[in-house]
Amino acid sequence: MDHPRTGPPVHDRPWPQARRTARQAAAAPLPVERVPLGAALGRTLAEPLAAVTDLPGFDTSAMDGWAVAGPGPWRSAGRLLAGAAPAPLADGTAVEIATGAQLPPGATGVLRREHGRTVRGLLHGEVGPGQDVRPRGQECRRGETLLPAGTRVTAPVLGLAAAAGHDVLAVRRRPTVELLLLGDELLDSGVPGPGLVRDALGPLLPPWLAAAGAEPAGVRRIGDDRDLLREALRHSPADVVVTTGGTAAGPADFLHAALAEAGARLLVDGVAVRPGHPMLLAALPGGRHLVGLPGNPLAAAAGALTLALPLLDALAGRAEPPTRAESAAADLPGHPEDTRLVPVVRTADGLVPLRFDGPAMLRGLALAEAVAVVPPGGLPAGGRAEVLDLP
Repeated sequence: MDHPRTGPPVHDRPWPQARRTARQAAAAPLPVERVPLGAALGRTLAEPLAAVTDLPGFDTSAMDGWAVAGPGPWRSAGRLLAGAAPAPLADGTAVEIATGAQLPPGATGVLRREHGRTVRGLLHGEVGPGQDVRPRGQECRRGETLLPAGTRVTAPVLGLAAAAGHDVLAVRRRPTVELLLLGDELLDSGVPGPGLVRDALGPLLPPWLAAAGAEPAGVRRIGDDRDLLREALRHSPADVVVTTGGTAAGPADFLHAALAEAGARLLVDGVAVRPGHPMLLAALPGGRHLVGLPGNPLAAAAGALTLALPLLDALAGRAEPPTRAESAAADLPGHPEDTRLVPVVRTADGLVPLRFDGPAMLRGLALAEAVAVVPPGGLPAGGRAEVLDLP
């Protein structure tokens, strides 16, 4: 895969531009695979989904009751269950029928069980022509396009594909992602001692990336060692490498130097957003990409929403989601110059910001339903903010 020409990196890109750059970094979606329905969940349709059969494939009873022919009263002539091939029904006769069963030839409608009564061996009730009948092809006709390419395969999509006659779907290959956790101070378990911190991003990021359609390719811990980091970048087999920490200019921040030594090309070097400002995006040799997230947990989450998820969407062949704005029920505080990403909950009156939204905090995000994109200067109550759903 060749990387598109995006020009030199722009330091502190505006937040909307950084997201566009992340999508454009994928020169083309990943290759097409044909997989059984059970393996397609979470992937993206590479081709339009067309019906292989009419839906329903025959006139079907929409209710439990009786299929009737002509005007009543009717003489009952047995029972018809789903899956049985019906015999023709003569005028003046009825057959007990189950929901989903094929309507007999000659039937003019279905009398619901609760609307019918039997008097002296004859069935009585009122039935209009075609009443409670799902006609053949009501939902779709054979060959009709049901969903466009680029649709994410959800559980309802799988159900629709099965109902429409598919056993295999053409989908995009999942982008593989390797997560590199950088820093000597990270602890996997237990209560950290002086100078150490528990790793919060190892548990947080893989489920987020998987929910975005990625195929996890492993999580590795790399200490503050420039050579080890450079070799990890050079030899990672993943489509996308995601790193945490090392994106700033501190004494142990080796990511920029390691990228240069690994032959990478910076596309984004800093974004005008809070938290998450020192995030970066790079093109690695061999058509791979790197997303460098800050080490602080909420800042890293902001970086994932800004750069990693748009890149994964583009690699998976998904269309860019439409921008959605919602009203703020309270003031959404902003940064004087940069975009601000604020964890929020939805109330009957609109969006409400959550406390504990500092770059090193996760308490607000753990309670959040979404993230509001607050423009520089903030947004007053009653204003409308772009909203990002959490994976």
